[in-house]
Amino acid sequence: MTTIGFIGSGNIGSTVARLAVDAGYDVVLSNSRGPETLRDLAAELGPRARAATASEAAQAGDIVVVSVPLKAYRAVPAEPLAGKVVIDTNNYYPERDGHIPELDDESTTTAELLADHLGSARVVKGFNNIYFRHLGALARPSGSPDRSALAIAGDDDEAKAAVTAFLDDIGYDTVDLGPLAEGWRTQRDTAAYAGLYGSFDDPEGTPGDAESVRAAAARSRRYADTPA
Repeated sequence: MTTIGFIGSGNIGSTVARLAVDAGYDVVLSNSRGPETLRDLAAELGPRARAATASEAAQAGDIVVVSVPLKAYRAVPAEPLAGKVVIDTNNYYPERDGHIPELDDESTTTAELLADHLGSARVVKGFNNIYFRHLGALARPSGSPDRSALAIAGDDDEAKAAVTAFLDDIGYDTVDLGPLAEGWRTQRDTAAYAGLYGSFDDPEGTPGDAESVRAAAARSRRYADTPA
């Protein structure tokens, strides 16, 4: 069985971990504060979950979800992720992360920053444009008429296929936006960002099918092109 590693186990990371365990995956959780701070979460998730260091989670995972504040991306261990499929959930919040010039001038994207740091890891953008409560609530079995879709972007077709299969297992269809550079289409304040799946005031969310996600991504504009 495929193991999913988590570097960062906050709202998005822990929600994906719950969905993964429910789908029969083993998960290895980590955060910046140490495994002892994740023992309660691991116990809640059951025997398929364990807590570890970031390097251990990276080593153990066949697919590794990186869900840390963007300002900490350089702390993600590169060596144990060499050649692995990595899902980048990060968003850029200058008020939290500080200003990053290459993101401010839109010469790159958050996922490309992580990919450059990791080197040979096969990075796929995903999970960054949905509120964590909606992510947990909107999962549906394959073929359900109200099944939602999540967008991905990446440069490696095999990596995207692996992520698509994982998303299917945890309850979501996939919309492939193309290369990693297109990941900006689901970034903060775009048409395909979190509001696509309903109001933050509604914990159940609103299903967003593949057609809706694709259309919203097509409407997205870069910050420089967005009227003030």
